[in-house]
Amino acid sequence: MKTNEFISIIGTKVQLVPYEKQHVLKYHNWMKNEYLLETTCSEPLSLEAEYEMQISWRDDIEKCTFIVCDANNNDNNTGCTNEVDKTVQSMIGDVNLFVEDEPNRGQILIMIAEGIEEKVTKSESNAKEDGTPAILDIAIG
Repeated sequence: MKTNEFISIIGTKVQLVPYEKQHVLKYHNWMKNEYLLETTCSEPLSLEAEYEMQISWRDDIEKCTFIVCDANNNDNNTGCTNEVDKTVQSMIGDVNLFVEDEPNRGQILIMIAEGIEEKVTKSESNAKEDGTPAILDIAIG
C-alpha cells in the first residue's frame, strides 16, 4: 500500500481512499457478518488484530487497499474526500489490488459491505447494486 498511501481515486458514484487507522472500527464491524466472512473467505478477528492487519496492509508493497466510499453519501452531497470523518461516514466497502511478479498482471478483489444485511435477507446479492459497476467504471474508464 505504500504506492497508494496518498492516492484517492474519484469517480461519480464512488471514491477510493487509502485504508487508514480511522476506518478500522467500521470495517471490523462489517466483518462480524457471517455472509461477508463466508464470501470473502475470512476469519473473524479481534479489533486489536484488525488494527494490526491494517498496518500490515499499509506496509505491503505488493498490495494496494482502498476503502470504497459512496460519493453521494454525506451532508453536503459533494462526495467523500480525504477528510477521515467523511470517509468513515461514506464507507461502503473495500478494494484490494494485488500486484503479481509477471508484468501487467494482478488481481482485484471488491467487497461492497454496506447494506449487506438487507440484501442477504432479500436475495443474497451484492449489497449496493451500483457499487461494483461503479468501481469497474473507474478501473476501465
